[in-house]
Amino acid sequence: MKYLYYKKTLSLPDLSKLTQRSLPLVTSTVNSLIADKYITKKGLAPSTGGRRPLMFLINPAKQKYIVAVAMDQLITRLVIFNLANEIVLPLQFLDLNISEDEQAVDKLITFINSSIQKSGLDRKSLMGIGIGMPGLVNAEKGINNSHLPTPNGSNLGTYLKQELSLPVYIDNDSSLITLAELHFGKAEGMQDALVVNVGWGTGLGIILKGSLYRGSTGYAGEFSHIPLSKTDNLCSCGKKGCLEVDTSLWVMVEKAKAALAEGAESSMKKLFEDKSKHFGDHFLDAVIQQDPLAISILSAGCFQLGKGLSTLIHILNPECIVLSGRGARAGKMLLPSIQQAINEFCIPRISDQTTITLSTLADNAELLAAASLVVENSQFK
Repeated sequence: MKYLYYKKTLSLPDLSKLTQRSLPLVTSTVNSLIADKYITKKGLAPSTGGRRPLMFLINPAKQKYIVAVAMDQLITRLVIFNLANEIVLPLQFLDLNISEDEQAVDKLITFINSSIQKSGLDRKSLMGIGIGMPGLVNAEKGINNSHLPTPNGSNLGTYLKQELSLPVYIDNDSSLITLAELHFGKAEGMQDALVVNVGWGTGLGIILKGSLYRGSTGYAGEFSHIPLSKTDNLCSCGKKGCLEVDTSLWVMVEKAKAALAEGAESSMKKLFEDKSKHFGDHFLDAVIQQDPLAISILSAGCFQLGKGLSTLIHILNPECIVLSGRGARAGKMLLPSIQQAINEFCIPRISDQTTITLSTLADNAELLAAASLVVENSQFK
């Protein structure tokens, strides 16, 4: 099922090759899934000169659904997908400061329950809930060591499962964004790549040999805490000198506010008066509209980001670096300063083999991968 979920349409020989199972076994399994209406026949593949194989895909009419939740430090988003990744419940928003709100977990539970109720779906038709969130997350154990302490001090994943009465799977937001790019986006089919999550913080996912690399304890990719900043500003981790204090959208917004307070002229002065959107979204709007102050601040942050990526290029030699996450909405404005830093700090023979590309998934990346968390952990019976 998961191969059809990612690849959309496959033949029996395709499935046999991907699963490394015999063709008779794959045929039997597919027939069973057809009988249960999880899979349907699409028709014959285009002719390549030989016998055209029958193609299969996930049945979009199957009444099974997935709740996908994408959290960052300030905003929580939710959609409900069917198994064909079609949206059944449109995007829902919750303003939730997970660093400061002591009731954050209970508010998250209320938000998820109310969204399910709003969908009108039978709760029995929900396969589970996938949640992406910032912090040092151990996906296997369902623990977030940075945010969202539970009221009774128990394991976050276990607590959510008990309170929501549904299977719940959690993972780090940058890891999920990387998985989305690997399965649905710009890193699809690549063996060695990096995915940068440009958001309120700065995250990283590492793809090695075609799979997400998590490290020995699941915390690989904490790129934002390498000591490259020349400032004495304190990072959210409690240390000084972290890359994140120069490169996160949060810091860029604060720099914009400070410049406006000192009398700088910018379209952001008016944009920031609109409280219906977060300052970070207004900042990105200003960048897209080519506001000089916004571009100047973004360029400075991206140059520092490029310095950090230069280090990773030398160490990992990736074929591609994908700029993803909320900040990818800035588009081509991200590229010049990052490329300038790479040109300045990288050995050309190494950096010339790495392409820098922009995500086409952007904000949807984490939601797509949150849904795939449920697919990866489900038994289709």
